[in-house]
Amino acid sequence: MATSKWQKTALLVVDMQKDFLDPEGSLFVRGGPSVIPAVKKAVSIAREKGAFIVWVVREHHVTGRDVEHFRRHLYDGKSGPTSKGTDGAALVDDLIPLPGEHVLVKSRFSAFFATNLDLVLRRVGIEHIAVAGVQTPNCIRATAFDAIAHDYPSVVVLSDATAAASDEVHAANLFDLRNVSIATPTLDEWASE
Repeated sequence: MATSKWQKTALLVVDMQKDFLDPEGSLFVRGGPSVIPAVKKAVSIAREKGAFIVWVVREHHVTGRDVEHFRRHLYDGKSGPTSKGTDGAALVDDLIPLPGEHVLVKSRFSAFFATNLDLVLRRVGIEHIAVAGVQTPNCIRATAFDAIAHDYPSVVVLSDATAAASDEVHAANLFDLRNVSIATPTLDEWASE
């Protein structure tokens, strides 16, 4: 029996954490809360179709020793954005990884940078990558560009299940993604493939 495209597809759910999505979060992305329902729907579709789901979360040490230089000032040795074990590092309510789904911790924009993501995806036979989450010009874009650099034959960014600080920033980044052959379908278009 032939393997379906969906069995060779991974949905990367990126940074759907409280520090990014709660208005009180230290790195709040204004457009983020509006895509939570679409991200939940993307996860539901991926589960229903048998795709591999990777929950990509950002975590840092409270000292900031593993954070980008430009953000180190946000860490005081006792707290900081998405510090491991804090409420801000937790996924938003109702986004819960199920047994068998992969949770990947990253400390930079790209889910591929200094992680074993490529190894895990290759091990389970992934050829198609779909990306959902926040935020489009940073972690979404870096992850999608790195998927292209790793030669995945099909990379998509779900246009209505990703967000940025503004619609204009989001649209500009989707335009740039399309220029390097990254498709930007809506969630419904992706689900009907």
